[in-house]
Amino acid sequence: MKAKARRWLGTLLAAISMLLLVGIPTFLLFLFGSLGMFPLYVTRVIPFVGITGALAAVVGVCTPVGSRFKRIFGRVFLCVCLISVGYAGWGFYHDSIPTVDEAEDRIAMLWEYAPFEEKNHLVSLDHDASLSFDSPYAVTLDGATALYPVYAAFAQAVYPEVWPDSGSKIDYSPLNSTVECGGTISAYSRLLKGEAQMIFAAAPSQAQLDAAYAAGKAFHLTPIGREAFVFFVNSKNPVTGLTVEEIQGIYSGSITNWNAVGGKNQKIRPFQRAEDSGSQTALQRLMGDLPLMEPEEEDRIGGMGGIIRQVANYRNYPNALGFSFRFYSTEMVQNGDIRLLALNGIEPTRETIRDGSYPIASEFYAITCAPIGSPAPEETNSNIAAFLDWILSEEGQSLVEQTGYVGISS
Repeated sequence: MKAKARRWLGTLLAAISMLLLVGIPTFLLFLFGSLGMFPLYVTRVIPFVGITGALAAVVGVCTPVGSRFKRIFGRVFLCVCLISVGYAGWGFYHDSIPTVDEAEDRIAMLWEYAPFEEKNHLVSLDHDASLSFDSPYAVTLDGATALYPVYAAFAQAVYPEVWPDSGSKIDYSPLNSTVECGGTISAYSRLLKGEAQMIFAAAPSQAQLDAAYAAGKAFHLTPIGREAFVFFVNSKNPVTGLTVEEIQGIYSGSITNWNAVGGKNQKIRPFQRAEDSGSQTALQRLMGDLPLMEPEEEDRIGGMGGIIRQVANYRNYPNALGFSFRFYSTEMVQNGDIRLLALNGIEPTRETIRDGSYPIASEFYAITCAPIGSPAPEETNSNIAAFLDWILSEEGQSLVEQTGYVGISS
């Protein structure tokens, strides 16, 4: 009787030991994954593999060799492992597909255009600008990612490189400086809060106009150049062009397969952008009164370890369709795996933007903000007035053209 009790006690201790041996690492790995240290698809499979592994280990030490339960749990554990490997493999494949809008790529790209950084990609005048400011705080700037190369070039032309009193270099970080690039949504928000005096972006969305009205303010838009709104596909997609009506059909959900527009028998995967971003607002204007289908979303780990859903970044699947502005998608991303589509038979080029033949080309703006009924800042602030006049001058428009956009006076 004592021997039997000792065997049961030994088995119990062995089972507890196996649970701890497998359970503690599983819990720690899942905790780290919930904090964003692993991809979501890895975090999701950890508890399944850990729990079945722990059960299989307990059964393994608690049942005799050749036991039916041992074989069953061994097979279950093997199946869970195979399914988990397959799921994780799909996740790795998904992450390996090139994107057009990835946060890390965006940050690296912005630094390539930061003012006064060595070997940056900014264009410049062949002479000193006729306007110069002696302080980086003369006019605080922000704007859309797609327009950062042009307004950073403005800043490099007229802002000081070093502090006049000390001679030390001024930090013009694109993420935290007087020449910031937080993207369209952040730029409009900062302009309303008075954290930026001028932003560079496409026209505001209705939600942004409503936010300004609610704050008792109005936006003042000065056109400074023109740009094309473009659509793109995987370079292996045989479709080279669409009509505006076909684009509207795809994004309203009435056209769902590429074979309906001359492509392969593949379901169209149309990506969208975040609400109130410049390109999403452009898509909404293109759709007019047609209802816009729900965007594709993806799960992500949130800041506090929770899973959130966000509009998915464009991934260059063979059946994907995406959109952006011409300069961003060709010059800044330089992704040779995508191809811009002709619209109504017209390619999106600087020439077709200039002559108006490309069907979706519009102005982009330097935008200021003031209380409703008050004069625009460019009427009361001499620095803002001088800066806007210079941007519209031959020198400023030269930088617009050299950067790759089309000048407003062209």
